[in-house]
Amino acid sequence: MRARYGIPLGIMAAGAAGLAYSVGFEARSFRLRRVTVPVLPPGMHPLRVLQVSDIHMVGGQRKKQRWLRSLAGLRPDFVINTGDNLSDPEGVPEVLDALGPLMEFPGAYVFGSNDYYGPKLRNPARYLLEKTSGRHGLNGNAPAVGAIHNPWEDLRDGFDEAGWVNLTNTRGALKVEGVSIELTGLDDPHIKRDRYAKVAGGPTESYDFSLGVVHAPYLRVLDAFTADDYPLILAGHTHGGQLCIPFYGALVTNCDLDTDRVKGLSTHTAEGRTSYLHVSAGCGTNRYTPVRFACPPEATLLTLVPRS
Repeated sequence: MRARYGIPLGIMAAGAAGLAYSVGFEARSFRLRRVTVPVLPPGMHPLRVLQVSDIHMVGGQRKKQRWLRSLAGLRPDFVINTGDNLSDPEGVPEVLDALGPLMEFPGAYVFGSNDYYGPKLRNPARYLLEKTSGRHGLNGNAPAVGAIHNPWEDLRDGFDEAGWVNLTNTRGALKVEGVSIELTGLDDPHIKRDRYAKVAGGPTESYDFSLGVVHAPYLRVLDAFTADDYPLILAGHTHGGQLCIPFYGALVTNCDLDTDRVKGLSTHTAEGRTSYLHVSAGCGTNRYTPVRFACPPEATLLTLVPRS
């Protein structure tokens, strides 16, 4: 009897320990990723950009709120928020409070699907099924029925009041230390709200530097930004795979991006041009799957330096 049940019980114990670690420790083990990106014109002074993404705020997440407030101590030149701030319809005040110190700096934002709609309980295996079928979000799947509508307008108003630039299918600009920065943003491709035709045409020559911003890094969007010669694209959405296999990596990206580029700095090539791509693994999770494994929550401080 011991030989028969010893292995299954051992597997169950290991699984329980892994679940306890991923929920109780890693999902709350916030990190700062630091990367250097050579994208500025020669001779320009370096710029420090803080990217926050996929906060997925749920009421009472005090440690996450304290950590987000502490990021203001980095003193970035500007902040980019790449969406999915909410995982609770009541979470807007806590998001605005947690980001309050960061909103003292110049910044801009796009929204993700979870800013518009509340999360629903779903089988995590569906992410693997969607990967094999090539369907993600509303890109090939039927429209959501009975979705919870989040008060995204209140979130938008709070960001706008702080002076952050709304990049929903539009262009914006920031002036930082005498440097003019053009920002071109899209609404979330995961739910087919992106309208690249409204912003197409590439960087404006009158600005010192231009970059693209989007929540979900779908290939059609990356292709468009890259073909238009944007030197840098910032995105989130993937959670870095969220549940990863040590020494292997992510199994899914929740979009059509390959798993090799699920988080961190990489490049993207389209029509003979190449852009840098940074995908944030984000600092939160869907409220119904509050787990991370081999993929700690993060924000990123990008130091933009001149091209060689």
